[in-house]
Amino acid sequence: MVAASNPLAAQVGLQILRQGGNAADAAIATAAMLNVTEPASTGIGGDCFALYFDARTRQITALNGSGRSPSALTADHLHRQGYTFIPERSPHSITVPGACMGWHDLLQRHGTMSLKQVLIEPIAYARNGYPVQPVFGAAWQMSEPVLSAGVNTEDYLPGGRAPGVGQIVRLPGLARTFEQVSEGGPEAFYNGPLAEAIIKTLEPLGNLMTRDDLRAHRSTWGDPISTDYRGVTVYEHPPNGQGLAALISLNIAEGWSVGNWAWDSPERIHLTVEAMRLAFADARQYISDPERVRVPVKGLLDKQYAAERRALVSAGMAMQPPSFGSPLPGSDTVYLSVVDGEGNACSFINSLYYGWGSGVVAEGTG
Repeated sequence: MVAASNPLAAQVGLQILRQGGNAADAAIATAAMLNVTEPASTGIGGDCFALYFDARTRQITALNGSGRSPSALTADHLHRQGYTFIPERSPHSITVPGACMGWHDLLQRHGTMSLKQVLIEPIAYARNGYPVQPVFGAAWQMSEPVLSAGVNTEDYLPGGRAPGVGQIVRLPGLARTFEQVSEGGPEAFYNGPLAEAIIKTLEPLGNLMTRDDLRAHRSTWGDPISTDYRGVTVYEHPPNGQGLAALISLNIAEGWSVGNWAWDSPERIHLTVEAMRLAFADARQYISDPERVRVPVKGLLDKQYAAERRALVSAGMAMQPPSFGSPLPGSDTVYLSVVDGEGNACSFINSLYYGWGSGVVAEGTG
């Protein structure tokens, strides 16, 4: 089974399974196809995170395919330019794209197919065209002002306008990018013409990324984090991923019998929303790059800490915007999941972090 937000993307993943590929192979094919069909939310210019369950070893591994900031970008540099925070559409919001290396590394460790094999269908759809789906099409049209103000966004404004629902869209730049990656792997992305296009586009905008930053990028592998929810162990990707928020909210919700209410009842919705609000208050405060900052994962997942946070919730009233707590020491993205016939499973996020990312497209690459 393949679960994705676009039927064509799910179909491409299923085709890989029919061809004998496994969950990793189908996940990358689906992610690439979502890059074609939902380009505001996801793509090879962004980052990826994956959890992979190997049915043979019964082990779960966590792939962190997120890229770093340019090495020359410092807080002092930004302060001198008058920044007190980094705006979403600023060129300084752009980090090294980690998705391409992440796709390659997931296939290398867990897959059975090559990038060339899994990119065949996404390349064909990007080159020959696909119909814009209703939900995403409406969002695309609302984003027309953002794209009009962007850099090298002409592929995403065919005829100068955001496409309508059902309109056939072709993405020739993205097709060329996928073709280069399918032939040359991540080397083509991080040390070839694609890298040159990225730097050539970013330099005039003031972004400090260099060829060395691109060449130095590596994915990282680690162990998942988890919590027990009423006898079910739930796994998430560790920080700097945001999955910790889901585990915190489950710990809070565990103290309520939410299963006694209908899934759409006001009582159940209220309590689970409040649990997520508390969890995200902590996530926004504590989740960061664990290589730079200590993230108190153990304290945030402590059951006693969850009980203290749960006590802040009223059954009949939404709380004021909650602040983060003090644990004991110790948002516009696609998601897809695949389970293959052998029982391997892949949980995959591929994100630009923000709708249409920075609004900057590397010239000629899609």
